[in-house]
Amino acid sequence: MEDNNGGPSVITNTQDKLTPEQIARMDKNRHRALLLRQAREQAKPYPNLSQAAEKSIIRVQGSKFIDTGGGFLLEEKDLEEPKEPVKIQSEPASIVKHDRPHCLECQEEFPDSFLYQNFSHEVCDKCRDNEDKHCLITKTEAKNEYLLKDCDFDKRDPPLKFITKKNPHNSNWGEMILYLQLQVEQRAIEVWGDEEKLNEQKEIRQEIKEKAKLKKYNKQIKALRMKVRSSLYDRTTSNHQHEFGPETYNEEEDNYTRKCLTCCYEETFEKM
Repeated sequence: MEDNNGGPSVITNTQDKLTPEQIARMDKNRHRALLLRQAREQAKPYPNLSQAAEKSIIRVQGSKFIDTGGGFLLEEKDLEEPKEPVKIQSEPASIVKHDRPHCLECQEEFPDSFLYQNFSHEVCDKCRDNEDKHCLITKTEAKNEYLLKDCDFDKRDPPLKFITKKNPHNSNWGEMILYLQLQVEQRAIEVWGDEEKLNEQKEIRQEIKEKAKLKKYNKQIKALRMKVRSSLYDRTTSNHQHEFGPETYNEEEDNYTRKCLTCCYEETFEKM
């Protein structure tokens, strides 16, 4: 059965049979149900984020934000689970009191120091002598001063510890490798046997360098003398043909000399 508007008339007929108290109770229950529904929606402003992401996505400068309906925006990447676990880094534990080293200078215990941390050298910071006993030396200086090779630093056990530092002359150059000079001296004694043999090897190498330098200098002087002597005689303006006598050898200058038999011309030369 339908009413004049085409809708069902069952509800109207049912309401006509209800008493005013029943109608009031139904309105009260309907109002209470509406309040409970609104309370649930307020407790969950974005119950289904996947649906909210599909319906209300806002793009700002290439980033996606989702309107949660609760009065704020939620960035899309915050909804994703992290792909990698978070790594927690912890500082190394301090030295236990009964394991603390004793300073080699003052014989007192100390918790930590620059020399102990970087070079395992048991000297506290107050006894550290930066200018003399505990000074640092570059690898190049150590190789030249103590006649060491790269393998003496890295391959021999134990490898020498070092620190790196920016080059003070030019920051664009490579970092300097700094060793503790005291440990470099000990390594040099291990390589050469003792300090006396090290000094002997230094003297031998110094003599070799000086001889090579002197030989190079003498060779340059000889070349200059030959050039000056050859320029004294102008062959273009003379028709004279020299007739040389026997050659004589000069040990001091390591060259040969011969004279012309008909004039006073003298020629000095070397033989290869």
